[in-house]
Amino acid sequence: MSTHRIRFENDRGIELAAHLDLPADGRPYAYALFAHCFTCSKNLKAVGHLTRAMTRAGYGVLRFDFTGLGQSRGDFADTDFSSNIGDLESAAAWLSSEYEAPRLLVGHSLGGAAVLHAARRLPSVRAVATVGAPYDPAHVRNLFAESEDEIRASGHAKVSIGGRPFTIRKEFLDDLEAQDPARVIGDLDVAILVMHSPVDTTVGIDNAALIYKAAKHPKSFVSLDSADHLLSREEDALYTGGVLSAWSRRYIEVPTAEEDADHGHRHVTVTLDASRYRTEIVAGGHALVADEPESVGGTNRGPSPYDLLVAGLGACTAITLRMYADRKNWPMDEVHVHLMHEKMHAKDCDCDAGDRMGKIDLVEREIELIGDLTDEQRNRLLEIADRCPVHRTLTESQVVIKTTLKPVHAEA
Repeated sequence: MSTHRIRFENDRGIELAAHLDLPADGRPYAYALFAHCFTCSKNLKAVGHLTRAMTRAGYGVLRFDFTGLGQSRGDFADTDFSSNIGDLESAAAWLSSEYEAPRLLVGHSLGGAAVLHAARRLPSVRAVATVGAPYDPAHVRNLFAESEDEIRASGHAKVSIGGRPFTIRKEFLDDLEAQDPARVIGDLDVAILVMHSPVDTTVGIDNAALIYKAAKHPKSFVSLDSADHLLSREEDALYTGGVLSAWSRRYIEVPTAEEDADHGHRHVTVTLDASRYRTEIVAGGHALVADEPESVGGTNRGPSPYDLLVAGLGACTAITLRMYADRKNWPMDEVHVHLMHEKMHAKDCDCDAGDRMGKIDLVEREIELIGDLTDEQRNRLLEIADRCPVHRTLTESQVVIKTTLKPVHAEA
């Protein structure tokens, strides 16, 4: 994904810091707004992993720091739950004016409660997903319960949350108690996904049951199994982002991939960040991942580039055979194409290597045809396999690769 650092003002004129994460090709099919947990920030590792899974699925994701947290300006002591909702509205307004209004809201922990309350004020939203969220925002009082008497008596108190000092004012407590989650959740007219871990010791899973019960259909629940509250393990965060992205596509209209207007071919973008060899691919609006095996320093999260190359040949072969069989009305029920690629010396290849010297690329292709086909039909289909466009590109065409360097533009 590509990440853009931005700043925008909330409704009180306070500048908030944000990251806008986009798919590798910079062409999201929809935008989502992400709200982080209480006293956390947009830079939490789990948030980055989760949004990466979402951008891989085609979303543009705006994640920001609430007032007084992370890199946002303002004083945290002057905030409350309602001001968090206001920050979400301001983020949605910025996204609407600069790109497109958000159609999905995602919130982690108290951020999950916040997006449930903000959704009713954002008409563009079609779906809301919560991750480890409390049913009642007042649940957050558990984090500073020992100081609550002092807060009410003196109007404020210094508390330690996650090893960091924060000032909590009485107005914050009053605002929490004024919320009515049953009414707010029950009135929502959007699809709701509740994601929660049964071993979450910070926000118990009973909160998920209460949210689910209060919500109207369509509503869904997904267990995060052994994940902790902060989704500390990368695989848990990636799973969460992937599942909620797939779920939301049912409720958000997804445009079909369009051909590139200039050349009539699908646009392909490949992005590689600092995470070794794991590579994100967007091809014709579809997200893929490439990687290298662990034996050569990769993480084996996807097929290798050569695997993708021969996969393209296999797909082209199968599609070409299907088109031909359908045109002839031949009874081909299925086609399976098995491929292997290796580099070897031409002299060692039991194949027609011509007069080539040195190493060659050998692709072994085995075609399995399922159906009541005659031997004549099978042999004809074998001939047709060599006519697939990718086969011809690899064996007949003089491929020209024109490479340029894109100019570097200053980040906004």
